[in-house]
Amino acid sequence: MHDSKELFQKARAVIPGGVNSPVRACQSVGMDPLFIAKGKGSHIFSEEGNRYIDYVLSWGPMLLGHAHPEVTDAVHRAVDNGSSFGAPCVQEIELAEAIVDAFPGMDMVRMVNSGTEATMSALRVARAHTGRNKILKFEGNYHGHVDALLASAGSGVATLSIPGTPGVPEHTVQDTIIVPYNDLEAARAVFEQQGDEIAAIILEPVAGNMGLVPPQSGFLQGLRELADSYGSVLIFDEVITGFRMDYGGAQTLFGVTPDLTCLGKIIGGGFPVGAYGGKKELMERIAPCGSVYQAGTLAGNPVAMAAGVATLRLLAKSNYTALAEQTRKLAEQMQQVLTDKGVPVSLNVLGSAFTLFFSSEAVTDFASAQKQDQDLFRAYYAQMLEQGIYIAPSGFECTFVSFAHEKADFEQTLEAVQAVKF
Repeated sequence: MHDSKELFQKARAVIPGGVNSPVRACQSVGMDPLFIAKGKGSHIFSEEGNRYIDYVLSWGPMLLGHAHPEVTDAVHRAVDNGSSFGAPCVQEIELAEAIVDAFPGMDMVRMVNSGTEATMSALRVARAHTGRNKILKFEGNYHGHVDALLASAGSGVATLSIPGTPGVPEHTVQDTIIVPYNDLEAARAVFEQQGDEIAAIILEPVAGNMGLVPPQSGFLQGLRELADSYGSVLIFDEVITGFRMDYGGAQTLFGVTPDLTCLGKIIGGGFPVGAYGGKKELMERIAPCGSVYQAGTLAGNPVAMAAGVATLRLLAKSNYTALAEQTRKLAEQMQQVLTDKGVPVSLNVLGSAFTLFFSSEAVTDFASAQKQDQDLFRAYYAQMLEQGIYIAPSGFECTFVSFAHEKADFEQTLEAVQAVKF
């Protein structure tokens, strides 16, 4: 056993801030992070040996829970044969076929190693295809740490209140146009002025990096129409929502098909995997078919591919409707408990994810998400953690539920909310 506080001090000596991804440092909640030793099903275990019901789920991807036996068996079989060859393998074909089959607008897919790589590469394809430079993105949507997309980003950028994009040259973001999420009229106004210069619209079809914020009625459909009218490429960043909101992602749930889709997290079954895919005419612009260069030695490595294939096979047989119903019930019960305490809470819930915003206002965009009471959230976070409930240490993140969560987990969670004092 180890002590998380001692480990954090050791980590800070050799790793910037003691973490390899900023939000993990728990600065916004005024606490030190827990070091996690293992996970099983709906639970994780700290280095001290304490057990927690996990609603972070590695920030979304562990939809089957931790260490699912069929996934770990597939990984063990693959790694026994070697971890990486930098060459084609059978597993990458199997995973590509599963992904293409799941998404209606996807003819081909290219594997990468992260969501950041996926969005970066999709933008390059869109710019090459259109011969244009400008990109339209939305406030509070986070698309990885790509230079051009860090402007007004959510996730850790919002959590840590980092201003602007330090380290990013001004000319890099000058072609990035930003409008409020869910504001179709603002997007239309931009296109009326600059539509012939816009290569792509990129967005999270369901925002998950400013807390969960679903698209309002007609928003995604309107963006699809704008892209078609002006010859721009519509890119859905489904790194969080792909295979979580529905097997075919948010685009299947809402019936709007993008030109390119970016994926990550879930398709690797917990391993570092990303992908981007779409129409054949776009994807065949990528080398070696075309002249748009993108490469990666570990892309499509057999271990991650085997984990992904096993994960998607299981998800294809899973009951998404039942999980969504369980998630909504839990979220609404949690909201009611907090409301009965006199705490202002606004709930957004969709599929197997939700966010309880400590605000009396409905949250529909980044501006309204920023109005939540951070002091209330900090009190809530600390007391939930103390009672064995592990949630994201930021009010700008989602609470995720997995197929491994059971009735006893939900009951313990509600008891914990009931015990929280403000």
